[in-house]
Amino acid sequence: MKLPFPVADAPDRDTEEIGRKLFATGGEFLKGVVAMDGMPPADRMEVCFAGRSNVGKSSLINALTGRKALARASNTPGRTQEINYFTLGDSHYLVDLPGYGFANAPVAVVAKWQALLKAYLSGRPSLRRAFVLIDSRHGVKAVDEEIMTLLDRSAVPFQTVLTKADKVKDAERERALDQTRDALAKHPAAFPELIVTSSEKGWGIPTLRATIATME
Repeated sequence: MKLPFPVADAPDRDTEEIGRKLFATGGEFLKGVVAMDGMPPADRMEVCFAGRSNVGKSSLINALTGRKALARASNTPGRTQEINYFTLGDSHYLVDLPGYGFANAPVAVVAKWQALLKAYLSGRPSLRRAFVLIDSRHGVKAVDEEIMTLLDRSAVPFQTVLTKADKVKDAERERALDQTRDALAKHPAAFPELIVTSSEKGWGIPTLRATIATME
């Protein structure tokens, strides 16, 4: 039987406050990493964000932390080839993975990034969950399926976050949700709740904050 993958409920007031307090620290950029030996100590809980180029990853991280330019978006897909670490107080790392699905990056660059990504996902003991971002306008693409399969193989639980939900009508959003649910049913590492967000409108931001803040 397929998991239904419902949209996560908004947090209650107390849980929302726990999330708000964690992210009220604002987040600070720590470092960009290009090799495993450059990783910071695995001394705190860590969550990472993965998504196709231009899915709205930087905007989402900025919305979560309330910092407009904490994560910088590149106008050129595939330009950012580093794993970027941000701190939330002394308790959490937020990790921004390079956008995938870039057509213009050289083959050698893509191969190097894929090797680093695999090493990171399989070798980071403090990584609790990956958030895989899916554009509400497009749904799950083949390249998203590839990252989900890699997460399955790495035994990293991942939760799907739909971005840019304000850019589509309700019926289109429901179609994207249904298509995403169908795709997720094939992935054993998929967390059974979806989060629907709009960085511009603030939709789903309290839910995502609370999810991260209450993770064990």
